[in-house]
Amino acid sequence: MVNRLMGILGFIMYPSLLKSYKNIYPFKIGATSYIYPDHIIPNVKMLAPYLDEIELLLFESNPDSLPTMQQIKELVLLAEQYDLSYNIHLPIDISLTDKDPIARSKAVTVIKRIFDLTYVLMPSTHTLHLPCDETSFDGDGLKIWQDFAADGIEKLMDTGIQSHAISIETLTYPFEWIEEIIKAYKLSVCIDIGHLLVNGFDVKKVFDKHSGNTLIIHLHGVENKKDHVSLNRLSLEQMDQIIGILKRYYGVVSLEVFSFDNLSTSLTVLEKHWKNPDTRLPLQGTSGQV
Repeated sequence: MVNRLMGILGFIMYPSLLKSYKNIYPFKIGATSYIYPDHIIPNVKMLAPYLDEIELLLFESNPDSLPTMQQIKELVLLAEQYDLSYNIHLPIDISLTDKDPIARSKAVTVIKRIFDLTYVLMPSTHTLHLPCDETSFDGDGLKIWQDFAADGIEKLMDTGIQSHAISIETLTYPFEWIEEIIKAYKLSVCIDIGHLLVNGFDVKKVFDKHSGNTLIIHLHGVENKKDHVSLNRLSLEQMDQIIGILKRYYGVVSLEVFSFDNLSTSLTVLEKHWKNPDTRLPLQGTSGQV
């Protein structure tokens, strides 16, 4: 335990990563702002010395859940101190694809507020969910949902937000459903590899098609239909495919897990497979918390 560095945040002690992963890949390696059971600032303080970028999880749209101006200023200082960058995960309790136009307008207002709040952080991207409750449609259902999505994006663009600053995330539905809207509005893409794997989609096919405008990759393990767990839950074949993709990628890779154990083991797995793709690591007894 002596050689295990501990971070002291207030009266709480958290384990630190054992080494720095800054600048060791051709892409930026990052993690979420909820690795430790604490607020954003303590998490960033713990992670900043070891990673290139932090994914700030702003999952809730309630103003009380968003960072204060003082916290934003502190995040700026931490970025300067540790040569750190940020990306923003926009709230998941709002929807630009809602059938209610009032709800879509509310989503636009929230997203614009977050853009304005976090502007000084110079985020690499802002990841956005375009939710869909269906996995298949009858009749005109798909077209109707796509029209809702286009209307929501149109309203968002009308606020002056730059389209390339928004990365549309791969979710539970075929990404082909939203591709024309991404192309029409010149949006960026967030390839969530874990979502693609857990839903049975072809990861390489999606990457090959969208690598040119993919600003961020969300990377996490999958086991028994559960995602956001450690990479040590993936098979050798899955890791080989992921390494093959990452060898051709130069953006941001965010390890989208939500515990220290899942992050620490994921970083170890990624580094060992990167150096030696044929390395088969034994599964370790960690599971993720979503």
